[in-house]
Amino acid sequence: MYSVGEKIIYGENGVCTVSKVAPLESSGAPDKLFYHLEPLIGTGVYFTPVDSGAYMRPVISREEAEALIDAIPTIEPAICRDNRFNHVDAFYKELFRQHSCEALVAIVKGLYLRMNEKKTKSSRAETTMKRAKDILHGELSIALDMDVREVESYISERLKVN
Repeated sequence: MYSVGEKIIYGENGVCTVSKVAPLESSGAPDKLFYHLEPLIGTGVYFTPVDSGAYMRPVISREEAEALIDAIPTIEPAICRDNRFNHVDAFYKELFRQHSCEALVAIVKGLYLRMNEKKTKSSRAETTMKRAKDILHGELSIALDMDVREVESYISERLKVN
């Protein structure tokens, strides 16, 4: 069970802070505990039963974050060569469902290459890339104890040194 104040990855929503562990007043089940989760990026609150089976995990450690950044050059870009919308959507949905930073890096690298290759920008690709970056940068910001807006430049600088 996660504790109040803990930062976790919640499904495909990225980093959330556990703001409360308590029953929902409107649930009609006073003994059923729910996590009240506030997203790092975005607004609102997610409510999920403690025993729901929804994907949740702790944020990676600083050491894991540094190792991930060092590995970025070796992570293969995820490129969907099929242009049919439903196949492209399924391709990226499957990668997001892996809930891993490596999959998010692969998405960003693949979409960056794809958009440069086509010389045009697709709003769909831009939206998917933004989502992957938001989730990735959110987790790295917590692991590295820095503002989320600093993560991209930190990665760039670190990779220049290596």
